[in-house]
Amino acid sequence: MNPHQVEAALFAFKSPISSGVILADEAGLVLTQYWSERKRKIIVIAPSSLRKQWSMELKEKFFLDSFILDGKSYKEEVAKGNKNPFEQKDKIVITSYQFASRHNEAMFLADFQLAVIDEAHKLRNYHKGEKAKMSFAIANALRDTKKILLTATPLQNSLLDIFGLVSVIDDFVFGNKKSFMKQFSSTTLTTSDIHDLKERLKPIVKRTLRKDVIEYINYTKRISIVEEFTPSKEEVALYDLISDFMLNEDLYSIPNSTKKPYYFSS
Repeated sequence: MNPHQVEAALFAFKSPISSGVILADEAGLVLTQYWSERKRKIIVIAPSSLRKQWSMELKEKFFLDSFILDGKSYKEEVAKGNKNPFEQKDKIVITSYQFASRHNEAMFLADFQLAVIDEAHKLRNYHKGEKAKMSFAIANALRDTKKILLTATPLQNSLLDIFGLVSVIDDFVFGNKKSFMKQFSSTTLTTSDIHDLKERLKPIVKRTLRKDVIEYINYTKRISIVEEFTPSKEEVALYDLISDFMLNEDLYSIPNSTKKPYYFSS
């Protein structure tokens, strides 16, 4: 363990905001502490592709057993007589965003003591209310649960991203959406506003910068090298064919949101 990891874990326990915190990492230490205190009603919500990784790392690094809950395992648990498969004895439940959203009522009834939400920026549109179906369902189901939101990119295009994530933890930190937008409009932000925003976030958000840990972590030094490249006729032809294929309106294998010409510009 490194000092900044211990510090982040302690931050999660000491935070005066009882409903949760936003971190970039270090949830494993908090999970272990909860487990040692016999608080074992814990759920991890992560993208589907990361569920197995979470299960392996919990076992290998923290010696914690887990149960991946999906459609198949859910049905198997029900067949065994478990009326609510979100309730697992001495196992951390791991599930996906989509599954948690679809079964939000059962998740709420499981009465979890701690929820770790990985890649939590997926919930940043919570400020849209019921229109953001997945975010709204998950946040509502975990409204009485202590939450650790893990994200390295809490802010992308709008300060409302921060408002949405913080509201998942506690709806009363910033008040309502209208007052937040009035005070922290990105077009009229003053130095005083920025300072106030940082102060409001201090009890909730813990962010460790690279410059804060270089004393004891040796990062690989990277040197950028720019090379000129002239593609051959065959490479240009292949490039154009792939670009045309990706931009085909009738293409079902690629989501519409990713069919953008600039992805293929030279």
